[in-house]
Amino acid sequence: MSKKITRIVLTGGPAAGKTTLISRILKEFTQEDGWKVIMIPETATELISGFGIGPFPGCMSMLDFQYYVTEDQLHKERLALRAAEAVPEEKVLVIYDRAVFDNKAYISDEEFRAVLAHFGKTEEEMYAGYDAVLHLVSCAKGAEFAYNYGNAARYESVEQARAIDDNTIRAWSGHPALRIIDNSVDFEDKINRAIAAIYRVLGQEVPDQEKSKFLIAMPDVKMLVEKYGAVPTEMMQTYLTNANPLAERRVRQQRNGTEYLYFYTEKRVGEDGRRWVTERPISEKEYIRYLMESDLTLRAVRKTKYRFHYAGHVLEIDVYPFSSERAVLFAYGSGHENAELPEELEVLRDVTDDREYKNRRLASTQVL
Repeated sequence: MSKKITRIVLTGGPAAGKTTLISRILKEFTQEDGWKVIMIPETATELISGFGIGPFPGCMSMLDFQYYVTEDQLHKERLALRAAEAVPEEKVLVIYDRAVFDNKAYISDEEFRAVLAHFGKTEEEMYAGYDAVLHLVSCAKGAEFAYNYGNAARYESVEQARAIDDNTIRAWSGHPALRIIDNSVDFEDKINRAIAAIYRVLGQEVPDQEKSKFLIAMPDVKMLVEKYGAVPTEMMQTYLTNANPLAERRVRQQRNGTEYLYFYTEKRVGEDGRRWVTERPISEKEYIRYLMESDLTLRAVRKTKYRFHYAGHVLEIDVYPFSSERAVLFAYGSGHENAELPEELEVLRDVTDDREYKNRRLASTQVL
């Protein structure tokens, strides 16, 4: 199998959901499934927070700042592609948290072409370096109630966010594989549509996110691995104290090959009852800091998830250390509620809408 490197840009206005999408990508395309995901962080943010430089009064103009951003971006992109060639995995996904054309949203077209020319580049050449561009529309356009969720320090007003979003779409409009992901339904649907777009770029079938949930007798997990190729993933989810009664906070540790990934999640309910879930990858140090805020009335939920394909469906089985007799099965795909299952699995009952089997409830009861 020859190495396949796919380069995808994530862009959009403020509060678009890029960070949550990045978290989802890291969970969706894992080393256990043969993937290597290389993330290129947002360059302008790194220069502002790390170097203390930016288009500030007394520092530099917006145009001068774009020379810094472009030089750093081009350098990181070269390193990312070299790394993609060097890693042993055959399937490599390079994700850009914004890229060169985002700079065009802040300066004139003539100035942008001059910046590229300074580094010996043209717009056509730069477009060719990205296989696809996903523009996530800002929450300021259609989901205003959630605009500040996940970032209390956001400084752009809703009106400014809309203008930046429009300028960013225009900046990337010349790319032949630009896909716009709007706020037409809800946030979960938005992220699912973005993930579906990535699968299509990869030329793969889009997994169906609809699912049924069953309580089953404890299966022979060794058999699942050997006979059905199930891939085990260890996870631990810890709930945190909530200052806001309308928000639920949690952190998760997840094994990824020989390493661990860490995520911070917030679930909120708007005044109209709409749910909004934001998530971001965090460092191990951040994860440990968050553990100091654990809700001591709840236990951490540990589990090993076994994921495999059977009869056209994706199946996941969650095995918990506090239960030696039962496990939880998820069936995804068209007709998931009547999915054909391996003969070795014994379904006890459908618990799809049973709150007793939600993770937060299991953190309280530790009983299946």
